[in-house]
Amino acid sequence: VTNGGKTTLAEKLKKMLPNCGIISQDDFFKPESEVETDERGFKLYDVLDALYMDEMVKSIHNWIKSPASSGVVTEELQNTCDNLKNTEDVYILIVEGFLLYNYEPLNELWNRRYFLTLPYEECKRRRSTRVYQPADTPGYFDGHVWPMYLKYKNEFEENAINVVYLDGTKSQEELLSFVYSDIIQELQKLRE
Repeated sequence: VTNGGKTTLAEKLKKMLPNCGIISQDDFFKPESEVETDERGFKLYDVLDALYMDEMVKSIHNWIKSPASSGVVTEELQNTCDNLKNTEDVYILIVEGFLLYNYEPLNELWNRRYFLTLPYEECKRRRSTRVYQPADTPGYFDGHVWPMYLKYKNEFEENAINVVYLDGTKSQEELLSFVYSDIIQELQKLRE
């Protein structure tokens, strides 16, 4: 969900996990001139066609081929991963974005999937406090953003995409603690 805390959570995890990098879907938006406009005059940013998804997939594959030299990994080893031994050979890539599970070429790549949710009112309130370029036009949230969120959420649920739902109204500390612990458990399983 928009304004659910995806980027904040990813940045905090990056500081806590060994050799961790982030690829953000927001870095792959097409320029405004290439984004379609609907009959109401809304720029259609909350759809896959507004993004260079092939470039994003390419960036992820480049990281997988060579995580240490990818440019998205933190330069120094983070030593906060007390629950794992020999973390120097562990590389973690966090991919964060709002339409990750609706793009088929990505669905084979995930070890874990998390999905932040927010109730409509809280999401709208948070969205109203953010400044976007271009700025949200009146009615944009109700006319485009929220309907697209519901559409894509329903789409991946219908496709039985397995995700861990996270309540975006919980504190950042609660969310961070849960996801960090879950990732550590996943790493331990992968190493066994």
